[in-house]
Amino acid sequence: MLKPTVAALGNFDGLHLGHRQVIQPILTYPIEHSLLGCGDRTHPTVISFSPHPVEFFTGKPLPTLTPGDERVNELHRLGVEQLVLLPFTEQLANLTPAAFVETVLVQQLQSRFISVGEDFRFGHKRLGDAKMLRSLAAQHNIEVVLVALERIGHDRISSTAIRNALKIGDLSTANRMLGRPYNLVGTVVQGQQLGRTLGFPTANLTLPANKVIPCQGVYAVRVTMDSMDSGNSTLTNLGVMNIGNRPTVSGLIQTIEVHLLDWSGDLYGRQLNVELLSFLRSEQKFGSLDDLKQQINNDCTIARQRLSCVA
Repeated sequence: MLKPTVAALGNFDGLHLGHRQVIQPILTYPIEHSLLGCGDRTHPTVISFSPHPVEFFTGKPLPTLTPGDERVNELHRLGVEQLVLLPFTEQLANLTPAAFVETVLVQQLQSRFISVGEDFRFGHKRLGDAKMLRSLAAQHNIEVVLVALERIGHDRISSTAIRNALKIGDLSTANRMLGRPYNLVGTVVQGQQLGRTLGFPTANLTLPANKVIPCQGVYAVRVTMDSMDSGNSTLTNLGVMNIGNRPTVSGLIQTIEVHLLDWSGDLYGRQLNVELLSFLRSEQKFGSLDDLKQQINNDCTIARQRLSCVA
């Protein structure tokens, strides 16, 4: 771990607009203090917990918007140097607010500056709030900034609200709260190749087990992947994605399949980053494969129209 830290503290699942407001102060703090010639170089750090406290207390897995490397990559894109995951154990859960500040923030993290949302809670039985954190940290000469909650209209932006929106197919709300398209990052694996026989070959994706999967249906998407050529270039294609059980062919297992528009080539084993831009329709069962083929053709036409402005 790089020390000393300037830290944003919280769960940060999804890295939505509210999370970015909490992170922003740690990105500008080093600049401001270097201009003043103050102290050692500090490291912008996001501090989170593993497992999520909800998982720890309920014993049930909590699907995540940004699992593993997805969260790390997005944080690096924002300018954060490191993500530190504190093991959320019974010992950590039982720390008093004062002990949490002394043990974790002062001794382990050597924090010089901390940013939290104004609704932040910590310590045994969540007895500590953001104002208490600021008071306790001040005793160690650590400045704490409390960031107001972000809203869209009257709706508070939260990871829970985004998960709920995705479950009902409200992609527009989810993307507005995220401040970017919701994305699925997965590896292309062998499928049944039904799409190929219909004239619409698809890439069958496998995703992290704990990734939040939006409601079943058809989406207009933008797909990026690393180029097979030398260098670090990427390729971008528009496409249509289906999430569902494929009821027309009596499918029993949910699959995630992407048809790339105007693409030909082998995708097996490649990693795709699929951004969900528009929800087209719910999954449905068709009377024949010809009817299904016609609907896929219609989906592609509608997707081209909706995606024309982002090509």
